[in-house]
Amino acid sequence: MEETNLKYLNLLAKSYPTIAKTATEIINLEAILNLPKGTEHFLSDIHGEYSAFLQVLRNGSGVVKRKIHDVFGNQLSETEINTLATLVYYPEQKLDLLLESEENPALFYKKTLFQLVELCQYVSSKYTRSKVRKAMPEDFSYILEELLHENDNDQDKELYYAEIIQSIISLNRAKEFIAALSKLIQRLVVDHLHVVGDVYDRGPYPDKIMDTLMDYHSIDFQWGNHDMLWMGAASGSAVCLANVVRISARYLNLDILEDSYGISLRPLALFADEVYEKDPCTCFQPKNETSMTYSHAEIAQIARMHKAIAVIQFKLEGPIISRHPEFEMDSRRVLDFIDFKNGTFSVKGMIIPF
Repeated sequence: MEETNLKYLNLLAKSYPTIAKTATEIINLEAILNLPKGTEHFLSDIHGEYSAFLQVLRNGSGVVKRKIHDVFGNQLSETEINTLATLVYYPEQKLDLLLESEENPALFYKKTLFQLVELCQYVSSKYTRSKVRKAMPEDFSYILEELLHENDNDQDKELYYAEIIQSIISLNRAKEFIAALSKLIQRLVVDHLHVVGDVYDRGPYPDKIMDTLMDYHSIDFQWGNHDMLWMGAASGSAVCLANVVRISARYLNLDILEDSYGISLRPLALFADEVYEKDPCTCFQPKNETSMTYSHAEIAQIARMHKAIAVIQFKLEGPIISRHPEFEMDSRRVLDFIDFKNGTFSVKGMIIPF
């Protein structure tokens, strides 16, 4: 036997020391290969938009609603399907709204719990019991496992399952159990998440998105150019940091630097006010793509900051481009095209006065 193969076999022997354990694992893996492939979800260009990201993550880009249609398409109206889908997406918030108009909360809880259990049974059917068990919230894992593996043909246990539901309601745990079921459904609907670039950019909460993704059950990343820019800034690259600040100023997103990362922008604001006090900075007006309202004075100051950091970025980029002619980025050395004596700017063969 080759030495390499023997090395691998010795490593495997630590986890599977007996023939029985080895055979069991082989049988298990062979069986798993014959299960339906889990749903894989692709996300790209999130750009810091946390609310939109969370909505897509909770509904699985519509997969949750399609599963509800599969199970209840012949039983519920479209309005009822939409209500159940929203409950799965946002269980705590939607429950409070639904209960406001319910005359019989106990009956509502019972009906909803049975619906969610049936839906959860359906979405978990493509996974092994072991995988489903690992995905369950710890507080309700035993009860969930009993309900999810209910056998409709088992008359002997019909009262047993009904009593579990009734006990959940009578012990005032229905809200928590519905939330746990909903989150388990969200978890099982998407087996693996692929993030294909650009968590960061102009949106206000990329840090919250990263916090959420760090706890996601199964994920892989393909970093985008904006992500690389922020990583470069975090690693100490001055030119990357200038670019990050410039983009944040351009899209009125400076709060992320100050509130989320604790970076004071006061020195930049004071510098910009001093250098560009009488400059309207017309070409550096920020793009207001947010729902927030800014005063004229705030917009004017951010425009000055935008211009100041843009010029700083150009000054930092120039030497890097000079050191690396292989980049073929001479066209980006914009400060070299300025003729301060004659007050002109040369670009693409044109001479523009300023």
